[in-house]
Amino acid sequence: MITTPYKAKQIYLIFFIGLILASCGRNKKIDVSNINLEVKIERFDQDFDAMRTRPMAQQAIHLHNKYRVFYQDFIERILPVGNIKDTAYFKALRNVFNNKAYNDLRQDVEATYPNLDKQNTELTEAFKYIKHYYPQKKMPKVYAYFSGFQAQTSIGDGYFAIGLDLFLGANSRFYPSITSAFPHYMSRHFTPENITPRVIEGIAREDMFPEDDADKSLLSKMIYNGKIMYFMDKILPEVGDTTKISYTGAQMKWCTGFEPKIWSYFLDENLLYETDYPKIQKYLTEAPFTPGLGENNESAPKLAVWTGWQIVRTYMDKHPDVTLQQLMKEKDAQKILNESKYRPK
Repeated sequence: MITTPYKAKQIYLIFFIGLILASCGRNKKIDVSNINLEVKIERFDQDFDAMRTRPMAQQAIHLHNKYRVFYQDFIERILPVGNIKDTAYFKALRNVFNNKAYNDLRQDVEATYPNLDKQNTELTEAFKYIKHYYPQKKMPKVYAYFSGFQAQTSIGDGYFAIGLDLFLGANSRFYPSITSAFPHYMSRHFTPENITPRVIEGIAREDMFPEDDADKSLLSKMIYNGKIMYFMDKILPEVGDTTKISYTGAQMKWCTGFEPKIWSYFLDENLLYETDYPKIQKYLTEAPFTPGLGENNESAPKLAVWTGWQIVRTYMDKHPDVTLQQLMKEKDAQKILNESKYRPK
C-alpha cells in the first residue's frame, strides 16, 4: 500500500485550505440590504408601440417628455428615421408599424417578457453592490427597447438601454436570419439570464472604467479586461463564471484544464508586449475558438480576457488589503502581473 508521508499531507492540506479561503474571500457575500435603491426598467418598447394605435404626434410628445435624450437618440441614431424636430419621420414610423417583421418581433418580445420583474430584482441587487463600492456613483435610468437587431445594449447621457430583441433565447426564430452579424456562437448567449451581466459589463466598460486608448500591448489589454471581469465578480457574486464571460461549460473546462499551456503559449510566442492589434485581436474578441490552440477547434475564445481575469484574481488573492477601488484605479499592468506571481501549474 502506498501512503503519503504525514508532512506532505500537512502541506497539501495547507495548500487546499489556502485555495478555499482565497475563493471564499473573493466570493464573500456583502449585505447591501440597507442601501436605498430600486431599479425599474422602463418599457420604452411598449410606449413606442403605442404610437401604432394612438395619435402619433401626441404620443411623440409624451415619449420625448418621458425619455428625453433617449427618445432623440432612438429616432435619430438607432432607427434612424429622421429628426425629432421634423414630423416628417412619422411617415417612416408608420411604415415600421405596418411591417410584418416588426409585428412578429413585438409579439415574441411580449411573449418572452410580459414583465421584467426578475430583471428589476437582479439589477436592483447589482446596482446596490455598485453603490456599496462607489457611493457617489449616479446610476443610470434603465430602458427596454427594440434595437432592430443592432446591439444588445446602448448607453447614453444618463441612461442604459437593453435591446430585448437580442435577449429572446438561444432558439429564437429570428436569429438564424442574422447570422452574418451574430453567428450562433454569439446568439446562443442571447438569453434572459444574460441581461443583468451584460448591463453591468456595459456600465463598467463604457461608463465607469473605459479603456485607455494608450494601452496598446496585449498585457495591458489582458489586465484591463481582467479588472472588468473581477469587477463583475464583486458586483454579481451569484452569477456563474461561464455567464460572466459568455463561455459554454465545455469552453470553461478547456481553459481551466489547459491554463498552464495557455500561459506558456503567450510567453513562447512573445505576445505579452505585442502592440500590433491585428496580431492580438483573436485573443480578445468573440469567436467560436482560438486558432492555433487546442485540437479539433475545441479551444475557448477570448483567451487574453480569461487569462487576464485569472491574473487579477491571483493578484487580489495575494493582496487582501487592496480594495476594489484601488484595483480599478491601478494603471500599471506590469505591476499587477509581477505582484500576482501568476505561474499556473
